[in-house]
Amino acid sequence: MSFDETSGRAGWMSLMACAAPADLAALMPREIPGHDWLRAPETGTAMVRGRTGATGTPFNLGEMTVTRCALRLADGSEGHAHVQGRDRGHATRAALIDALMQGPRAAEIRAAVLDPLAEKAMAERRARAGKAAATKVNFFTMVRGEG
Repeated sequence: MSFDETSGRAGWMSLMACAAPADLAALMPREIPGHDWLRAPETGTAMVRGRTGATGTPFNLGEMTVTRCALRLADGSEGHAHVQGRDRGHATRAALIDALMQGPRAAEIRAAVLDPLAEKAMAERRARAGKAAATKVNFFTMVRGEG
């Protein structure tokens, strides 16, 4: 998912969930405020659903591992996160950023964390599209010179 000014909370939560855990960890602010757990990081599974032809009847594709958590900062801001896999640190960092984005540091966090993550995601998307375009086959019909 692309992230921009208009995508709001759903956009930044998706961006953090899709980001590599090491990338999010490297961009975290130095000063992390204290927090209380509303739900400590826990790992479980979620059903992934698909649709036939992307528009047809939904069906259960299978299960995937998900880690979720929720926390509250001292100022009362709550942060929530669901990330793929078992990385509790990734879920915790995503929830902290979610909570910080709802407070007075939102502009600072957007510039320091979310914008670099969005730029990296866009660069990766362009690289993938470039590789796919290199394999594109153009079919055309040639007119034969037979009369």
